[in-house]
Amino acid sequence: MSGTEVEGDMMSSDEPVPYPFPRPSALDVPAELRDLRDRPVIPVVLPSGDRAMLVTRYEDVRSVLTNLKVSRNLNRPDAARMTSNNKMFQDERMDPDPPEHTRVRRLVMKAFTATMVENLRPKVQELVDELVTKMQKGPCPADVSEAVAFPLSIRVICDLLGVPAEDQDRFRGWTDRFLSTGKYSGPEIGAAMAEISAYMGQLIETRRARPGDDLISALTQVHEDDDTRLSEYELHWWCRLLLLVGYETTASQIGYMVAKVLAHPDQLARLRADLSLVPSAVEEVLRWKLLNGSLSMLRYVTEDIEVGGVTVPKGTSIIPAVESANWDENVFSCPHEFDIGRAFNYHLTFSVGPHFCIGASLARLEMQIVLETLLRRFHGLRLAVPADELGRSEGTLIGGLLRIPVEWSACA
Repeated sequence: MSGTEVEGDMMSSDEPVPYPFPRPSALDVPAELRDLRDRPVIPVVLPSGDRAMLVTRYEDVRSVLTNLKVSRNLNRPDAARMTSNNKMFQDERMDPDPPEHTRVRRLVMKAFTATMVENLRPKVQELVDELVTKMQKGPCPADVSEAVAFPLSIRVICDLLGVPAEDQDRFRGWTDRFLSTGKYSGPEIGAAMAEISAYMGQLIETRRARPGDDLISALTQVHEDDDTRLSEYELHWWCRLLLLVGYETTASQIGYMVAKVLAHPDQLARLRADLSLVPSAVEEVLRWKLLNGSLSMLRYVTEDIEVGGVTVPKGTSIIPAVESANWDENVFSCPHEFDIGRAFNYHLTFSVGPHFCIGASLARLEMQIVLETLLRRFHGLRLAVPADELGRSEGTLIGGLLRIPVEWSACA
């Protein structure tokens, strides 16, 4: 909600709490998550100052994410804003709801099928080996985020989209501003968006004239019937979005994964003894959802709905709290324990339903290859600082780690 009173049965007397919740340390989840599911919905206030309702329980979160009465379209005067200076994923010319969203998404998803992503495995492994070799030959301790996570993720998404190698470093600054929740001013964000829009327009025209084996070329060549093909504006919007968010989240997840595993010596020993546990270790890191909350899940209720027996009225802004769902004691045994061998780990970090993360398969692939390669190549890999000294980036939607210094047995 934005300045809208909550109905009585939604505990309107409760004072809203700030969201996202503060974390006690970089690798720990907020203390609020331990007993959050005592209530199905709670009032929160967002970085913008607007109010919303937070959905706390696993089944309720799944239900909200798949409910057609819950819209992702925040271009409404009474909808809450994520931030006061940045619309992020909002665009009045784009419809983020089915069926229009489904039509466009179906075209974009052709590049992210499980088969297509799996075909990228040799290339990703080659890139990881190259980066890890360079890291081994460089100074020790090394920042694994700068040495591996960010360069890998940006090279993968840029190669996939067809961005020339010499331009790839420019996108980090643009992305930092695009995902700002308070780190940058409105004019700074606007200037960055204008720059990337101009760049993307030029790149699309280049690929249209000289198509290559990349996603932008493929999207410019879509020639399905008139009801399904991408419009020019949709083409520009999706190419820009995929580039801006296609690497920052994965890079931050890779960094958190390495830090989280190294911060748990018992789980690290388990993993070293059995590398077949790498996929389940990745899923457990994802379940912990160490990135900043679920602010990007912000939705708008278009008709009254029931959430855990509570009526959420039409016009309410609502957040399905994935990080709370991932800690639901009725779904996950001992959710507060970091268990790399956890079975039936049906976390919701990549969402569910019509807005399931397009890049989920690619993120999983990169995370698995990085984790296995680091453990194979570095004997005695460990954090070079205590885990509680790791810092997070503030004022951004992602909230990744600032530095992840690591060392290994060969260090002098």
